[in-house]
Amino acid sequence: MSNPIQSDVDAANLLHQKYTELKKEIGKVIVGQTDVIDAVLMSIFANGHTLLIGVPGLAKTLLVRTIADVLDLKFSRIQFTPDLMPGDITGSEILNESRSFSFIKGPLFANIILADEINRTPPKTQSALLEAMQERSVTVGGKLHTLEQPFFVLATQNPIEQEGTYPLPEAQLDRFMFNVILGYPTFEEELQVIKNTTGTYVPSVNKIISGEDILTFQQLIRKVPVADNVLTYAVKLVSKTRPGTELATQQINNYISYGAGPRAGQYLTIGAKCHALLNGRYSPDIEDVQAVALNVLRHRVVKNYKAEAEGLTIDQIIKGLF
Repeated sequence: MSNPIQSDVDAANLLHQKYTELKKEIGKVIVGQTDVIDAVLMSIFANGHTLLIGVPGLAKTLLVRTIADVLDLKFSRIQFTPDLMPGDITGSEILNESRSFSFIKGPLFANIILADEINRTPPKTQSALLEAMQERSVTVGGKLHTLEQPFFVLATQNPIEQEGTYPLPEAQLDRFMFNVILGYPTFEEELQVIKNTTGTYVPSVNKIISGEDILTFQQLIRKVPVADNVLTYAVKLVSKTRPGTELATQQINNYISYGAGPRAGQYLTIGAKCHALLNGRYSPDIEDVQAVALNVLRHRVVKNYKAEAEGLTIDQIIKGLF
C-alpha cells in the first residue's frame, strides 16, 4: 500500500477511506443499488461469496465487472447452462506434443468469478464450483490446483423462470455468505440510467486497491474485537430461527421448517466486524449484526407451507426476531 500504516487503527482508517473511494468510483457506472454495492464489497472484504437474485436487466453483470475493475482484480464470467461440464469451469488436462499431459486452466482461475444463472447447470457442475468456493482449490485428474487469491464467487439467479433449472442444494447455498435481493430502481434512478446508456457517455473508473491490499484488509477484519454481548446476540439470533428449540419464537414454530446452522453465526460475526470498520468504527455493536442479518439468514431459513399460504416472506419473519 502506498499509505504508511503504523498500527491496526491506521489500517482501519485506511479501509474506511478506500471504501468511500470505491463507492464513489462504482457510482460513476452503477446508478443506485447502494445496498447491493455495500453487501458485495462487505462480502469481499470479509472473504465471503455472494448470491445475487434479481430479474434480468438490473445490471448484475455490470456491477460485478465494475467492482472487479476498481479493485484491480482479474475478472471471469461463466454463463451456466444445462450442458456445462465441470471441466469447462475448472480446466482440463490435455495431451501435448511431447505426449505428456498438461493442465489448461479454466475460467475459475481468476479473482472474481461471475457465475451467471448458477441454477441453470446440473448438480455435477455445481459441485465443482462448491469445492472451489469452500477449498479455494480444484481437483483435476487427481491433482490439486490452488486458485488465485483473493478469490470470490458472485453468483446470479433469475427468480422468475424456474423451468429447466436445478435448484441449488442447501449445502451449496450455505457456502454463500450473503444472499442479496436486487430490486427495481426508483423513477429518478431509472431516468438517470436511460440518460447514461442512450447517449455518448462512457464512464471510466480508477483502480483503487489491489488484490494484495484486499488480503491485508481481510486479516485486519479478523482482528477486530467483539464484545461478549454482541457475540451472544448473534448466536441467539441464529438459535431463534430453529423451530422446536428453546429460543424459538411462536412465529418460528408456526412458519419455519428448519433454521440456520452454525455457519450463519460465523458470517453474522465477521459481517458485523466488516460493517463496523467500513462505517468508521473499530468494534461492532448489535446494530451491525442486524445490518447484515437479512443477507446472512434469508437463504438459511426455510418457510413451511403455512407461511407460503399466508403470504409471509422470509425477510418479514427474520425482522420479527430483532
